[in-house]
Amino acid sequence: MSCVLTKSQEETVALGARLGRLLQPGDFVALVGDLGAGKTQFAKGIALGLEVDPETPVTSPTYTILNIYDGRIPLYHFDLYRLEGAHDVEALGFEEYFSGDGACVVEWAERLEDDLPADLLTVTLNHAGVDERSVCFEASGPRARALAETVLA
Repeated sequence: MSCVLTKSQEETVALGARLGRLLQPGDFVALVGDLGAGKTQFAKGIALGLEVDPETPVTSPTYTILNIYDGRIPLYHFDLYRLEGAHDVEALGFEEYFSGDGACVVEWAERLEDDLPADLLTVTLNHAGVDERSVCFEASGPRARALAETVLA
C-alpha cells in the first residue's frame, strides 16, 4: 500500500482527477474511509478526470445509491452506506455495472464483502489534520496495479 498526503480539499480533488484521466471501461475503484474523510471529494475529482461536465454537481448518492455521469466513459458512482451488505447489492442488480462500459467508483465498498471484483483499486482516505487527508492506494490485480503506479508516479 502506498500513501500520499493531500493538504486541502482541492488537492484531494486533483488527485482524484489524476486517477480519473486513466480510468477505462471495467475499472473498479473502491473508496474506503470514515464519514467526512473525503471520499466524495475524491469521486468529484475522478469525474473531472473522466471529463464529466464541470457544471454537473457530483454528489454522494447516499439515498439513491447510484448516480450515473456522462463523460469520456460513463461513471457509475455508488454509495453503499445505507446498505446492510452484499445481498442488498445483489437484490438491486448493480453487478451488471461492475464490469460494464464505464468505470465504477464505490463509496463504502467494504459492504460488498466477498462480491468485490478480483482486479480493483482500493483507495482509503483518512483524516490527517483539519484539511489534510492521507490517501492510500492498494491494488488487487494487474490493471489496478498499473493504475496505482501511474497515479503515484
